[in-house]
Amino acid sequence: MTIYIDNTHLGRHVTGLERITLELFSADALAPLDIVPVTAHGIRQMLTTQNLGLPIRLATPSSVLVCPGFPPSPLLRPFASRVLPYIHDDFLITRRAELNARARLYMAGPFKLALRHYPRFLTNSNDTRRKLAAHCRTDAEVTLYRPPVRNVFGLDPGTRAKRDQPPRPLRLVALGTLEPRKNFMAAANIVSALRAQGFPDATLDIIGRQGWGNGWEMFETMPGVALHGYQPGYRVKQLLQRADLFLCTSHDEGLGLPLLEAQYGGLPIVAPDASVFREVLDDSGIYVDPADPASAAGRIAGILSTRDWRARYVGLAEQNLARWNALADHDRDAVIELIAGLAA
Repeated sequence: MTIYIDNTHLGRHVTGLERITLELFSADALAPLDIVPVTAHGIRQMLTTQNLGLPIRLATPSSVLVCPGFPPSPLLRPFASRVLPYIHDDFLITRRAELNARARLYMAGPFKLALRHYPRFLTNSNDTRRKLAAHCRTDAEVTLYRPPVRNVFGLDPGTRAKRDQPPRPLRLVALGTLEPRKNFMAAANIVSALRAQGFPDATLDIIGRQGWGNGWEMFETMPGVALHGYQPGYRVKQLLQRADLFLCTSHDEGLGLPLLEAQYGGLPIVAPDASVFREVLDDSGIYVDPADPASAAGRIAGILSTRDWRARYVGLAEQNLARWNALADHDRDAVIELIAGLAA
């Protein structure tokens, strides 16, 4: 039995989707299983391999395919019992209006088809598993495979706990592709509210490539907001290290991996008060309503006025990372057993 891993989506910018594949589905991560990565060079070869190459490989009965990136091609449906998709979130069907034309055509349809017909899936959080129940077969088996969180940017709390209180200027940072689901406009509005509530020099650094939507030009004119685009790891590290707070205002996330990664720097994480963020951050998060920027700014200002808030959140970040990685270690054993069973 051959265990194929669909890596055809790799080779572009390494964002959350690619990082999950590299972290969870490498030879080291799945050892002692013997895996065969399937790669592609360029868009044309990626499309050809996903739609023809992978079905041809599964025509051999002694083969299994894990799909951690793109949804499985409709041509893989006859082999659904030997295909294991990894589900990052459900926004391809729940937020379809925010997708560009290519995503609607090439990803949303196959994703919906897979959810209706495939017997088993892997997913990244309890929240995503709960949401999938509304779209999957009633007998579908959904197995948790939460990613362990490494210090991918080489962050260090260092002397963060001893920095000025309150900070002058107050620096906030956000990370992610600039597209509607990330709701960066709410983050910018919160910073504007902070500038009106005693932090006149508050700034927001947005790190991430330009996606779809029309927000880029609007952000360029907003006071205190800096668009950095996609940045290499060392530059992301610099921006995270100098920041005082990490701000997430997404409408929805399957997990929110960057929030955990930023905690290696001892950064306090401000996030929406929603189930997935409470699952990821537990007691270490600062929860706000992104739709109410004045209230969110007031909540942040209140935290910044407390004694030793920096030291407190450095400690909470360390505890939360230990908690999350213990859960991920447990998941890994169950997933290896599942894949080994399919390959038996």
